[in-house]
Amino acid sequence: MFAAFPRSSGVLLHPTSLPGQFGIGDLGPNAQRWIQFLAAARQSWWQILPLGPTGAGNSPYQSFSAFAGNIALLSPEWLVRDGLLPASVLGASYPTEKVDFEAVLPFKTGLLRQAWASLRGSKGRPGIRAEFDAYCKQEANWLDDYATFMAVRASLGDRPLTEWPADLHNRVPVAIAAVQKELADEIAMHRLGQFLFDRQWAELKRFAHDHHVGIIGDAPIFVAGDSADVWTNPDQFLLDSAGLPTAVAGVPPDYFSPTGQHWGNPLYDWKRMAETGYEWWTARVKRMLTQTDLVRFDHFRGFAAAWHIPAGEKVATNGKWVTGSGRALFDKLFEAIGPLPLIAEDLGLITEDVHALREGIGLPGMRVLQFALAGPESPHWPHNFEPNTAVYTGTHDNDTTNGWYAKLNDHDRWTLGEYLGRAAHSPAWELIRFAWQSVAVLAIAPLQDLLELGTEARMNVPGVAEGNWGWRVRPENFTHSVAERLAGLTQMFNRVRKD
Repeated sequence: MFAAFPRSSGVLLHPTSLPGQFGIGDLGPNAQRWIQFLAAARQSWWQILPLGPTGAGNSPYQSFSAFAGNIALLSPEWLVRDGLLPASVLGASYPTEKVDFEAVLPFKTGLLRQAWASLRGSKGRPGIRAEFDAYCKQEANWLDDYATFMAVRASLGDRPLTEWPADLHNRVPVAIAAVQKELADEIAMHRLGQFLFDRQWAELKRFAHDHHVGIIGDAPIFVAGDSADVWTNPDQFLLDSAGLPTAVAGVPPDYFSPTGQHWGNPLYDWKRMAETGYEWWTARVKRMLTQTDLVRFDHFRGFAAAWHIPAGEKVATNGKWVTGSGRALFDKLFEAIGPLPLIAEDLGLITEDVHALREGIGLPGMRVLQFALAGPESPHWPHNFEPNTAVYTGTHDNDTTNGWYAKLNDHDRWTLGEYLGRAAHSPAWELIRFAWQSVAVLAIAPLQDLLELGTEARMNVPGVAEGNWGWRVRPENFTHSVAERLAGLTQMFNRVRKD
């Protein structure tokens, strides 16, 4: 069932972290320079986080849609190039040290509004209006509902779905027809935003492929309650008669939190999904595979069993494990798509049923070197790896390796030194070397580790709702010496792709 890939390696960096003058990384020239850096470093993969429009806490794992792209990533340079914006917009300048979330979305929405006015006025490069019209027809199965959801939400002062008037929340046909007529222009603008996102992303993906770099995407297992997905498909989720979740997702106490994590996402009605032939999941995965070459399925253990927290509980402690889709979903995906280019994120409290599910499908699991210090039997030590594994020095949820090492106690530093056979003078690159020389088919390091950055460059702290996702790299960090160093390890440990 699994689409195998060759021994290879790559770097984790979300597009929001790219450098640039517009307050957030985007899909324009700096993204192309990043891909050129990866190619110079002989890397086969660029791993990203979810690309959807961000909701609560600016988290890419709490998106308004599992199908849509984030218009905050639109490149102003490419909109000017395509004749949809005047060159004067390129004079805008925002802080470059961190993502300026409060300023970015109004700015990018304003640019999108200008672009829609231009296209509506028959401006833009020849043929772009015909491309847009064709796109709207091709993607109508998700695009119309998403554009309507975003337009209605904005018209209600950005109130979440649970606070919408009942006739709109429940999609009463007369109310929906009326609001689509009233907000027709705004809905069309949101359609254009998705067309432009897909257009720019497809161009960037082609650029990556031209440089022999594939893209690893990320699929959060759950969707946000405040999303077009829940609004459009309420029967696919465990909701009460008022459309509110009867239970929400999270995890019990773990490495990241002694009280567990309360994510708050609605949970799937797997019985109902099976009755529909898992159509929603099939459409979602097909959509992701047009954007990326390989997909990391976040929280894979939730397909075996998910932690259900009763609605109204404020912490995750009082939940229970409830059986998920199991293999049935993956059999249906294989039937519809063919061999599955997936990675299973199987971290956390993993039981035998999760191992059996992943191994039965043939998906590579994940190992994280920062988790290895529990003892010699830890599955995260390279000597315990099996080849069908994706190894990471750390993930977006971990501290940077240098930040992690700075917080280790004396015993853990001694343990790491014993494994190395000497003191760890360059912790981040020591772990990169561990990963690259291991038998794991895929090795990934966050860019922060290549740059040997500390905790100030951490991307996310699980369980903390605010202040995450803002880290950005400086353009001067894409140095020849770093690329050359990584290229040397990649060649030495036979991770340069031959295909």
